[in-house]
Amino acid sequence: MGMTPEQDFVMRTIESRDIHFVRFWFTDVLGNMKSFAVSPSELAGAFSEGMGFDGSCISGFGVVEESDMLAFPDASTFQVLPWRPSSNAVARMFCSIRLPEGSAFEGDPRQVLQRMVSRASSLGYVFNVGPELEHYYFRDASGTEVLDRGGYFDLTSLDSGSDLRRDTVLNVENMGIPVEYSHHETGPSQHEIDLRYTDALSMADAVMTYKLVVKEVARSHGVYASFMPKPLEGHPGSGMHVHQSLFSMEGENLFFDPSDALGYRLSDLAKSYIAGLLRYAPEFSLVTNQYVNSYKRLAAGAEAPAYLSWGKNNRSTLVRIPGYRPDSSSACRVELRSPDAAANPYLAFSAMLAAGLAGIEEGLRLPDPIESTNLFAHSHRTLRSKGLEPLPLNLGEAIERFEASQLMRDTLGPYIHQYLVDEKTREWDEYQRHVSRWELDTYLEVL
Repeated sequence: MGMTPEQDFVMRTIESRDIHFVRFWFTDVLGNMKSFAVSPSELAGAFSEGMGFDGSCISGFGVVEESDMLAFPDASTFQVLPWRPSSNAVARMFCSIRLPEGSAFEGDPRQVLQRMVSRASSLGYVFNVGPELEHYYFRDASGTEVLDRGGYFDLTSLDSGSDLRRDTVLNVENMGIPVEYSHHETGPSQHEIDLRYTDALSMADAVMTYKLVVKEVARSHGVYASFMPKPLEGHPGSGMHVHQSLFSMEGENLFFDPSDALGYRLSDLAKSYIAGLLRYAPEFSLVTNQYVNSYKRLAAGAEAPAYLSWGKNNRSTLVRIPGYRPDSSSACRVELRSPDAAANPYLAFSAMLAAGLAGIEEGLRLPDPIESTNLFAHSHRTLRSKGLEPLPLNLGEAIERFEASQLMRDTLGPYIHQYLVDEKTREWDEYQRHVSRWELDTYLEVL
């Protein structure tokens, strides 16, 4: 079988730009980037037959006796790494993981999203997403010293991360990923870069690329970047607000309806999609907020949405309807604000899409919006007394809701579903056994 035009382009680019190494990228189930380098002479065979590797040492990829796997590079994701030297250049491609007999590996998160995107396509939908990713910079990996005391949108000497953001944006855009905004966030040395919306699979690849670029640029400046959901007590956590919409195959935004009786310019399809997000958010919380630390960001008073609610321009609700350009069809979208920046984007986008489609297929109806109430200003007890249902309050509750979810089992497949239940249960059990400094400081001298 001959090469596709994209594969042929890769081979010609490698020769013309003197590329000596091509990195094959993929993620484990939790979203940690994995990679191995292939010499250009092996690429032709890799496109047709894959490159073998031992998956037994990769989280969620199998046991020693069932560890042989193949990585098949996706030529459409080929990019030269701009932070590497131009001589002896290095490029990368994202891969799909298969078993030796040729079947797709059930534990490959990228193929989960490919499957969900294909399902949406069969229904006539293109799933577009645009995430806002937040992170912190520290002097080193200990996380004890931030770089500045700047605040939201600061552009002063307080914002020592400006050069870091600039270099990050330049590197990301050099890899073909458009950036919409970059700015200092609310927390000290906290920053945000927003990627321009595109189809979900391309965006998941872009998110993984972006997160690696942030860390590489930080390292080149002698500092450390972290996407930990809640690294600093008393300061905001780092979220990944995900703007999303469904388009038709012809490019029409199916969420937009200027005649909406509620005045939100949302179609009935969009309303059912939002209702699906609200209905299933407790079940997919383990995917969008997968660590013990994730629930410190969602705690009461932490200024991250933790209750099943929606509203226009209300940043304390779980789902927000942005109103920057209310008359623009292309700008119409919904924003899910609970996911954090440490989520695996392939699984997170899959879970959101599955929930939205379920809302459409089940004809779910929206509850009343919340517009004038700042939910962040109220306690869990007060909000529950008003009839609002919370997301899981901790990782243990998230595991229970996720384990019982047929939608998540169907969406992620039984392999990944069970792996997440087992791995996150191990993490939760370990955390519960841990005696923290807070407990010692609070109880030791008085009990």
